[in-house]
Amino acid sequence: MEQITIQKTETAREKPDQANLAFGKHFTDHMFIMDYTEGRGWHDPRIIPYGPLSFDPSTAVLHYGQATFEGLKAYKTREGNIQLFRPYANMHRMNISNDRICIPQIDEEFCVNALKELVLIDQDWIPEAEGTSLYLRPFVIATEAQLGVHPSRTYKFIIIMSPVGAYYPQGINPVSIYVEQNYVRTVKGGTGFAKTAGNYASSLKSQEEAEKKGFTQVLWLDGVEKKYIEEVGTMNVFFKIKGEIVTPALDGGSILAGITRDSTIQLLKHWGMPVNERKITIEELFTAEARGEMEEAFGTGTAAVISPIGELVYGGRKMIINDNKIGAVAQRLYDAITGIQNGSIADPFDWITRVK
Repeated sequence: MEQITIQKTETAREKPDQANLAFGKHFTDHMFIMDYTEGRGWHDPRIIPYGPLSFDPSTAVLHYGQATFEGLKAYKTREGNIQLFRPYANMHRMNISNDRICIPQIDEEFCVNALKELVLIDQDWIPEAEGTSLYLRPFVIATEAQLGVHPSRTYKFIIIMSPVGAYYPQGINPVSIYVEQNYVRTVKGGTGFAKTAGNYASSLKSQEEAEKKGFTQVLWLDGVEKKYIEEVGTMNVFFKIKGEIVTPALDGGSILAGITRDSTIQLLKHWGMPVNERKITIEELFTAEARGEMEEAFGTGTAAVISPIGELVYGGRKMIINDNKIGAVAQRLYDAITGIQNGSIADPFDWITRVK
């Protein structure tokens, strides 16, 4: 792969107030771009000033949705070090997504190095207030100017970055979740396991309706029988039932294999806690709640890390979980993962990649 060329901005962007960071509203001074051309491969990697992109109106991604993306974060430690959390896992998952929608594979090692280079250049944008970080958004879009329904012959791989605070306004406080009964997100054989733009477009209608009813997020059921738990719009989900922590299995191909989900499972096993990946029905949850066996529920994801679930509403039935308070397991996971991320506790899993 060619060496990354760097063009630094002559006009620095205004940095937001760290005490009032919204998620994904402000962007750093620079971005990374490289191009793909059929027969040539990926080429021209460069870091340039952040700014608009120019496309032909017939550009493939605008019509056929051929796009994948990832999300991860950079953190500054108390000692001033800069580190990334499991970036190789993100780049590997991007290649899984790319394969599903016929986007060429990226060089995972090179792309992690590109992330590190970009973070170094814009390191002054990494916020240091508690609970903040620099969010990194790598994405690939199809750029061929054509209206034929076939994979594009050209692409762009781009990385942009944004200083962020808590994803949910509630922060680590429990959220209220609406269980969707009418719409479906994906089915086995579809693109549910891939982090592709169309998955999120298909979720917007349900999310909009849930927000109007006062809910923070939507919990999706399977697209065929509409009874098995899948995932929340931006999170995988876990339930502590009668001492056992359960989460939906990934073998159906309709659930995203979350990096934070995997980290959570590894931590739970490391602590000797019983964790089980299996099918879970919505009725099982309500039965457990009725028997007094539903102890905790929480979501996991890069944006929110750990988000306790305090309320589930399904078909007119309401379940209040753990008195609408964060549970001991969710709190321990949040403290452990964020502690590893910000360098305040040891990393026994070799998850951290140092930038400097």
